[in-house]
Amino acid sequence: VERFLRDSKITEIYEGTSEIQRLIIARELIR
Repeated sequence: VERFLRDSKITEIYEGTSEIQRLIIARELIR
């Protein structure tokens, strides 16, 4: 159960921040 909850939380966070992470990575690459 703990693993499932952890995975679900990670997936939710990843899906929610994937776009933001892309923007951050783009900024880092531009530097």
